[in-house]
Amino acid sequence: MTPRVSIIMGSTSDLPMMKKAADLLEEMQVPFEIQALSAHRTPQEVEKFATECEDRGVQVIIAAAGMAAHLCGVIASMTPLPVIGVPISASLQGLDALLAIVQMPPGIPVATVGIDASLNAALLAVQILSVGDPELRARFKAYKRNLKNKIVEANKQLSELKYLHKTN
Repeated sequence: MTPRVSIIMGSTSDLPMMKKAADLLEEMQVPFEIQALSAHRTPQEVEKFATECEDRGVQVIIAAAGMAAHLCGVIASMTPLPVIGVPISASLQGLDALLAIVQMPPGIPVATVGIDASLNAALLAVQILSVGDPELRARFKAYKRNLKNKIVEANKQLSELKYLHKTN
């Protein structure tokens, strides 16, 4: 099975945060890989990954990093593939990572989701992939319908709560 999405994180300590991305890709039946690579500690490996991932069949990269968060931009500078950055709240509540990822120079875009928002990164990856994949698009649409149904059901349950001064 060839990975279509690569989840890259600066450290295995980011894995608990990135689990939501992996779980969503699994649910959507999207083949993926997970690796730990550091822009600062393993720069040669990052370069090898970034320059070879397209030839290996990867179509979207989700890169997670905290603090200085250079991993996302370094990868984006070396590949034509879309890179989705996930700022990790390792310090400063993740604001340092968010700013490092979102403030890319012209010509090196990184799509950036919210701090610790790996689920949204995976959803964006699925949306990108589904442009040319009708079966994946159908699974994504079903996922979105299910989100709506959960809120409709939750609102119904709220309407059944009984309080003396509740007006709805």
